[in-house]
Amino acid sequence: MTETSVSFKTLGLDSSLVQALDALGYSKPTPIQAQAIPHLLEGKDLCGIAQTGTGKTAAFALPSIHYLTANPQARPQRGCRMLILSPTRELASQIARACTDYTRNLRMSVNAVFGGVPIGRQMRMLDRGTDILVATPGRLLDLIDQRALVLKDVEIFVLDEADQMLDLGFIHALRRIDKLLPKNRQTLFFSATMPKTIQELSSQFLSDPVTVSVAPQSSTAERVEQFGVFVNQSEKQALLTITLKDTPGLDRALVFTRTKHGADRVVRHLEAAGLPAAAIHGNKSQPQRERALNAFRNGRLKILVATDIAARGIDVPGVSHVFNFELPNVAEQYVHRIGRTARAGRDGQAISFIANDERSYLRSIERLTRVKLQILPLPENFVMEKELLPHPAPMRPERDSRDSRGRGGPGRGRGGFGGGAPKPGFNHAHSNKGGDDRGGSGERPRRPRRPMTKGVRAVGRS
Repeated sequence: MTETSVSFKTLGLDSSLVQALDALGYSKPTPIQAQAIPHLLEGKDLCGIAQTGTGKTAAFALPSIHYLTANPQARPQRGCRMLILSPTRELASQIARACTDYTRNLRMSVNAVFGGVPIGRQMRMLDRGTDILVATPGRLLDLIDQRALVLKDVEIFVLDEADQMLDLGFIHALRRIDKLLPKNRQTLFFSATMPKTIQELSSQFLSDPVTVSVAPQSSTAERVEQFGVFVNQSEKQALLTITLKDTPGLDRALVFTRTKHGADRVVRHLEAAGLPAAAIHGNKSQPQRERALNAFRNGRLKILVATDIAARGIDVPGVSHVFNFELPNVAEQYVHRIGRTARAGRDGQAISFIANDERSYLRSIERLTRVKLQILPLPENFVMEKELLPHPAPMRPERDSRDSRGRGGPGRGRGGFGGGAPKPGFNHAHSNKGGDDRGGSGERPRRPRRPMTKGVRAVGRS
């Protein structure tokens, strides 16, 4: 069978799944899907190496749903048949939405559990059992500790974004979860990179796996134009504001900062200049993050400022520009960032602001991507325009009665969005692994804990 003749139907998926995919406008599998699905339909363990945006959610979800449909079982009380582990809330929500779309013609339940809202509703939902459960590690163990969830009935286990799990410090949580899972299961392991630590982790979870790999870590989106501007650190905010105001063709802009407080500071300055924006990071409550993401997805909000970890799971096809307000200190993270634009066949631009102390980061990025950034000059009359920019009001704590995290405090800054949109685009003529945002997933590396009944947080049903 030639690659061009491969379709979801020829892969052997259940007809209800094929109908759902047709309704969603999907007919031809992506490379990771075409490689992974046949092995998974045979029940094999799999190690998949693929970047975000390559279609890996469907690669593991479709054959797994096919299996659950072909082997009907009652939903296990306080349990699930398929468990998908995700490093962040946003990615967990995205996976759950995709699974819900795929099962639209099937009598199958899909639920997501992660931190951010009270746990009671999740406990009641799990009492009935569910077919597919998407979870973040911390909330999963909270539910297990509360005796609201057992993993003895899991038939398929998916570990997604394994490299990000390790970056967030979840290694001990993962090892504990592995001990709670039944040995007789199918395990699917996905990671964007495969360093030695990830290889060692995969060997603990997988049994005689097949390996599929697409989009090597050094590749970048072919349709992304990559630019850089050398600028003093103290002038980056002015440059961002002026660029966002003067650029034609901007649909949605995603701005990356290294720190949570840096993201809030950028938003305050943009809003003072009349550019509605919002920030998402680990200090934001779950309702705040969801409101910002929904406004960004539907186009009411044109500018979203994010830290690397909080941005995991943002899959918005209309992102026309990515701004690296600060370069990441790990080159692979740059690839993740710019991959947020130029999706679904569209073009995109990535613009990086480079201070003197970031030039070594630039060299590392260019070595990895094998692409030289096109260096642009500062905008014409930059010094004069910078002096005319308004200053933001003093920072005030943000209040949100629905913030039930109870730790880290709410985010700061106004964080509002709505109103008029900024003038789009980027005028060429004028022109840490996530820093300190270890809480970007809303989860933290877990410490040994004593039994507890108060102060536990969670999210509702997806």
